[in-house]
Amino acid sequence: MGIFEIFLLAVGLSMDSFAVSLTSGVILKPFRWTKVVKIATFLAVFQGAMPLLGWWLGRGFQQYIQDYDHWVAFVLLLILGSKMIVEGRPKKDETCPCCFDPSKTRTLLGLSVATSIDALAVGISFAFLKVDMCLPTVIITGTTFTFSVLALNIGRYFGRKLKTGAEIFGGIILILIGVKILIEHLCA
Repeated sequence: MGIFEIFLLAVGLSMDSFAVSLTSGVILKPFRWTKVVKIATFLAVFQGAMPLLGWWLGRGFQQYIQDYDHWVAFVLLLILGSKMIVEGRPKKDETCPCCFDPSKTRTLLGLSVATSIDALAVGISFAFLKVDMCLPTVIITGTTFTFSVLALNIGRYFGRKLKTGAEIFGGIILILIGVKILIEHLCA
């Protein structure tokens, strides 16, 4: 597998992280570079580590992972998206309309696992192909980090334009990503 093919694979794997980062950029208040780096790092590290884990698990566990990976991603995104929608609804005594913080470690763990489950299956296929994992890990991690930082900044721009309803919109996007993952796996 060549560098170009690995890069294309990395772009494909990073699209869920891109969408989550875009949503996070919309609702991230205040928008600070430390939070941007934290979000992008979590997403990138998980996206890079999951193929390694899948590669390590190898053939023996492939059928078990394929049977439930889409359900895990769907449930995590459904829970996080629902939480964002509930917290995004304005409250009478609330001065801050957007209180969901996508940079909280607990939230990032859920988002990172949900967006990188498919990379686990890719790692299993790498084991079948006997791919050396050094280069793919670096490319997948770097691509996801770059795309996440880019998406957070794009989201920040749109967040300024949207102001109200951004958190509810973000929650809906996360739920839709979960539904997309579920449909892709059930219809495949």
